[in-house]
Amino acid sequence: MAGDNRGICVAIVNDDLEAVKRIEPLVDLFEVRIDLIGSSWRELAGYLGKPWIACNRRTGEGGSWQGNETRRIDELLSAIDLGAGIVDIELSTPGVEAVVPEIKGRAECLLSYHALKETPPLERMREIIRSQLAAGADICKLITTAQSFADNVATLQLIADFPQTKVVSFAMGPLGYISRVLCLLAGGYFTYASIEEGKESAPGQITVRDLRKIYGMLKDDG
Repeated sequence: MAGDNRGICVAIVNDDLEAVKRIEPLVDLFEVRIDLIGSSWRELAGYLGKPWIACNRRTGEGGSWQGNETRRIDELLSAIDLGAGIVDIELSTPGVEAVVPEIKGRAECLLSYHALKETPPLERMREIIRSQLAAGADICKLITTAQSFADNVATLQLIADFPQTKVVSFAMGPLGYISRVLCLLAGGYFTYASIEEGKESAPGQITVRDLRKIYGMLKDDG
């Protein structure tokens, strides 16, 4: 794996602290899904022994947040005071140019984009990364949905196209499985995994135990 990446980020989708603690030794980074956990996310975050990302995903990009937009942003910003080292906010967020400065300097700003039905053409994805950087992203995240094997290649090519940038890029869904695994190996900043089966935050997510096994086998073969 690339030497300057963060490794495996495990998404927390409920307040089952015991399940979190069981897999914590396998985790490099957590993602606290505020929109999925609900009001108990603050208490859970206080028990985390690894760095964590605050994420409060909009419904339009695959999330479940039910409140208004002002409250959604307030929840994200409050996570910084509770120890979030990275805040994930969608590039499509209304008024994103005003929110980014409130994050930067206090935490790393991850600007994300999710294509829930397809993988856009490679040049379009390059434009999205450039837009994220122009908006002030410390980390650029572009997640697509695989409709063919070639879509995996395109998302990984995107990482190679921005070698000086912290990029997370892979494809969701059954056909995108390989890009989730190869994201790190291609130089991606981190890749995502689930705590266990049935607790995925996105289609095609691999459990952290299975992902560690895969990387262990690849290391042994190398």
